[in-house]
Amino acid sequence: MSNQNILFTVVLTLFLTAVHAQEKVNQYDAKGERHGIWKKNYEGLDQPRYEGTFQHGKEVGQFKFYKLDKNKSVLSATREFNLDNGDISVKFFSSKGKLISEGHMVDTLFVGKWVYYHNKTKAVMTVEHYNTNGQLEGERMVYYETGQMAEHSTYNNGRIEGISKIFSDKGVVIKEFTYKDDRLDGMSKYYNGDGQLLAEGAYRKDQKYGIWKFYDNGILTEEKDYTVYSKNPMKQ
Repeated sequence: MSNQNILFTVVLTLFLTAVHAQEKVNQYDAKGERHGIWKKNYEGLDQPRYEGTFQHGKEVGQFKFYKLDKNKSVLSATREFNLDNGDISVKFFSSKGKLISEGHMVDTLFVGKWVYYHNKTKAVMTVEHYNTNGQLEGERMVYYETGQMAEHSTYNNGRIEGISKIFSDKGVVIKEFTYKDDRLDGMSKYYNGDGQLLAEGAYRKDQKYGIWKFYDNGILTEEKDYTVYSKNPMKQ
């Protein structure tokens, strides 16, 4: 066989393979369920909207989703489907391809651990956890780009509970609040950047209550009773 015939055979094989592959895209099984590779473009554009594989109507493996940027598709998210347990491993990306966040979903609910990243670096910005109902549960931590913790709080069924602390970029506690059922309720303290106490007092249902104390250089300078104001918030 001549080199020309060999080349023709190779080209023909590649062409037929491509045509065959195209025929296998966006197919249905005998029950009318999506099956095999599926690809969809944005209407009126030759730009992908999503692509992935179905197994008799169920998503399997990795799906890629795109958003339009100046009429060009850019990857915006990936979802990795696990048929065994229904878990979906998800990643979101910026228009420039940078990872924004990643975590897990079940159906449309966030579950388990989710991590968010700072805009211009790979540094972790926020770590939070979700229960099986898609509500915040347990610790939620926020970080500066340096890795230093900026905030620490705890959630129960989507509501902030207990002690919440806010830190300076040097790791000094500058605010400390007590929450009950998603509202400020209990002792709170404010500090300066050196960790010196500036003010302390209690909240009741998001309002200052009782005696609040104010300090300057560690010395008590003022006390104010908010009990009367808490009964009539308009006076505050």
